[in-house]
Amino acid sequence: MKRFLLGLTVILCGLHAGAERPNIIFINVDDLGVMDVDYNSDRYITPNIRRLCSVGMVYSEAYAAAANCAPSRACVMSGQYTPRHGVYTVDSSERGASKHRKLIPTENTKFLAEENVTIAEALKKGGYKTVHIGKWHLSDDPTTQGFDVNIGGDASGSPKGGYFVPFTKGIMTEFNDQYEEGTHLVDVLTDQAVKYMQIHRDEPFFMNLNFYSVHTPIVAVPWLVGQHDASVVNPQYASMVQMVDKGIGRILDAVYMLGLRDDTIIVFTSDNGGVKKISDQTPFRSGKGSYFDGGIRVPLVISWHGKTDKSGLCEVPVSGIDFYPTFLEIAGLDAPKGKILDGVSLVPLFKKRGTIEERPLFWHFPVYLQKYAGKGDDAHDEYFRTRPGSAVRMGRWKLHEYFEDGRIELYDLGSDPAERMNFQHLHTATAKRLHTALKEWREATGAPVPAEPNPDFVPPAD
Repeated sequence: MKRFLLGLTVILCGLHAGAERPNIIFINVDDLGVMDVDYNSDRYITPNIRRLCSVGMVYSEAYAAAANCAPSRACVMSGQYTPRHGVYTVDSSERGASKHRKLIPTENTKFLAEENVTIAEALKKGGYKTVHIGKWHLSDDPTTQGFDVNIGGDASGSPKGGYFVPFTKGIMTEFNDQYEEGTHLVDVLTDQAVKYMQIHRDEPFFMNLNFYSVHTPIVAVPWLVGQHDASVVNPQYASMVQMVDKGIGRILDAVYMLGLRDDTIIVFTSDNGGVKKISDQTPFRSGKGSYFDGGIRVPLVISWHGKTDKSGLCEVPVSGIDFYPTFLEIAGLDAPKGKILDGVSLVPLFKKRGTIEERPLFWHFPVYLQKYAGKGDDAHDEYFRTRPGSAVRMGRWKLHEYFEDGRIELYDLGSDPAERMNFQHLHTATAKRLHTALKEWREATGAPVPAEPNPDFVPPAD
């Protein structure tokens, strides 16, 4: 734990003139926590991710725009916060026992609307070849939302056919005849990514490479699991992390061998925090599904050979909503007509001494998300990972508001990354300023705030 980003020098990257319309490879790992990479924790073996760090910039204050899969991915693809697209959770918003829910939650929108122009559609219109590989989770078919080619993506939130050939059901079964029994899903998806790069090496492409790993079910990689000590880590989970790292290594090798290194930007991140009961995210509290930092802080590395300084560290808070405007600027494209983008381009952070204006980051979750491990989730109570509420981060401060009781919590992330000490009554001016910003943002985005009492609610006994 103490190795958390030690040894990296704070450097703001330099962006120089380069290739027109560079390739964009966006690697989004499923449920990988910020403390599940070895540049933050020595529990894991991820030399290829560390290799990417050595030629790019690490963002130590990177956030997912939501704490679980579908909403986070919808934010990335749309460039918009959750109130604009209405994808707040996976499937139903009525999660957990009804008797524990004080309010009727906002109805969830399951899929990203096809009229919402995705970053893939914008890049495709600008001359890019587009391919989706792996988990999609935003509709039945990503080719209806901007992708020329779809490999392995559908409405599934997990690898419903399993992690090894032969896949028992679902879209990946088409590869059963192409691979030997026991081939891992990461290898199949990586193979397809490399083949796509070989075919399209002479034209700009956008690759949305979303590994299903390390989403549950936790299934050991037999040839890797023995390298991990069960006294410090879950060996099965750690072998899955290591397998993803190997896939990323093969992508890096292919980019180099195909002569694409100078013309390709690689972005590596995760869709939300790690699952607390599987992988402890200390020093951050809780995990996937929670709006404490353990649930929304994610690893992020951006590398573009010759454009980003090697082993750079950026401490500016950034969010998943920023990828859309970043990719547009990299590609030299304007935003689609009428498109609202909530994020900002991160390109200025690549420039020497470049920065972006300090701004608040927001989260809105007007629904319920049931427990994983009860008290072991390290959330507010044993019934839910989170209850309906909103949050805002501005500078070192983060404020939570919960709609059931109007509770306000103010945390100083600089001194208390675990979000244990509520400073609401000690820093009243700061709490008021952030709460005002949060309410104004909700009004501006039309964010719904549930208020209708749930008739099934049973107050807890005193």
